[in-house]
Amino acid sequence: MSLLMIGCGKMGGSLLVRWATSTDQEITIINPSFVKAPSGVIVTQTIEELADKRFDIIVVAIKPQLIEKVLPAYRRYLANSGCVISIAAGYSVSSIEKLIGEQAIMRIMPNLPAQIGRGVSALYANSKCSPAQLAIATALTDAVGYTHLAVSEDELDRVTAVAGSGPGYAFEITRCWIESAMKLGFSPQTAKELVLNTLGGSIELAMTSIQNVETLRNSVTSKNGTTEAGLSALMQDSKLDTLIESTVLAAYERAVALR
Repeated sequence: MSLLMIGCGKMGGSLLVRWATSTDQEITIINPSFVKAPSGVIVTQTIEELADKRFDIIVVAIKPQLIEKVLPAYRRYLANSGCVISIAAGYSVSSIEKLIGEQAIMRIMPNLPAQIGRGVSALYANSKCSPAQLAIATALTDAVGYTHLAVSEDELDRVTAVAGSGPGYAFEITRCWIESAMKLGFSPQTAKELVLNTLGGSIELAMTSIQNVETLRNSVTSKNGTTEAGLSALMQDSKLDTLIESTVLAAYERAVALR
């Protein structure tokens, strides 16, 4: 299969590196924002260099505000049975159809850990996509981590609020935790190592355990112990529940507004 990637910023670059090493796609990129492409990837700087070539998959990896201006020029490079895959947040399938007509179109919303093959990707396909095309797209997302098949664009937006934006929440909570460790007297490096290793071990345990996370939490919370004291402060008046809920809801509402 031949794949053309239009643009290649941070997220597109993360996907490209994994795809180039983990799939058998023939990949061409145009106007990348980095200097060195992975081995085997064809790099072009202008659309004219594509000549008369047709691609089975065209991946739209440019900023949403550029799609209307850029994408129509690439319609002629899509094979008759080809598929367009967009990773642009908030740009709907119907908006893409207005630019290139009724085609097999998918939207993928990956997240940053795709860089290391531990990403979460939501995948939505319109009715024009064949089972074979969906299988290929799923293989691409599986190459960068876990794939969730969304049955609607609204579900894709909800996954975006939970997982797509999720690393940002995780990094900010981690930053606050590290800052708290430093205020107890640890050096920045030691604080980082303590927090990240605690987080990493806890997450790995949660992913491999048959117990749910509430049970695991209770297993380290002795009555009148240090963990109970810490959790009492963290969960006071259900403030944490409310804060996390409002965080995810705000991200979802923004995704809806961008449609």
